[in-house]
Amino acid sequence: MKARAIIVAAGKGERIGGNVPKQFIEIKKKPILAYTIERFERCEQIDEIVLVVPEDYMSFCSYRVVDVCDFVKVKKIIGGGKERQDSVYKGLSALPVDTDMVLIHDGVRPFISIQKLRKLIGLCEKEKAVILAQPIKETVKRVEDHNVITTLDREKLWIAQTPQVFEYKLILKAYKKALEDGFIGTDDSSLVERLGFKVKVLEGEYGNIKITTADDLILAERIIERLDS
Repeated sequence: MKARAIIVAAGKGERIGGNVPKQFIEIKKKPILAYTIERFERCEQIDEIVLVVPEDYMSFCSYRVVDVCDFVKVKKIIGGGKERQDSVYKGLSALPVDTDMVLIHDGVRPFISIQKLRKLIGLCEKEKAVILAQPIKETVKRVEDHNVITTLDREKLWIAQTPQVFEYKLILKAYKKALEDGFIGTDDSSLVERLGFKVKVLEGEYGNIKITTADDLILAERIIERLDS
């Protein structure tokens, strides 16, 4: 099977500050996005990678990330859209027609394990739609106007992560349907779910953090130090 990955890194990352989008911020002299790509580059089941980045950073990403790190699986770097969903759709449209399976991943989740990638791919071959998620640990309240409406059953609540992995024809159909209906989902899986298709859940990893704030940068540096030790 031809398994290809779309790494979505088209956001501006304004909440984190700095002179460049957060995916290009360097930790120990290497951009965050490079750490992310490295995991997919090293997974033997993945044939090709498409990067989706801000249009004005396409050249920068090519020479500062792909060329410097000598990533051979990155075949295309394309400009993103206004919203994440637009960026993913552009990535899906850029994949070769012989693609069987696609992994969609956030560019600022640099610590997904290669073992978990392999498990996702193997499970997707059977289930056609698989996401990573972690059981929630805290008590969750539904709140309106700063008043608690109800306490939710946390035993049934999971926090979604990426990669999310799909049969290519299925996720492309889901994206086209969402475009026709003007539907904006909070993740890729939600577009497949509205087709009535069941999505399998594989338990994720607590280390698979999404770098969003300056505090996350500190945590990421500590994770890298631990991995290098």
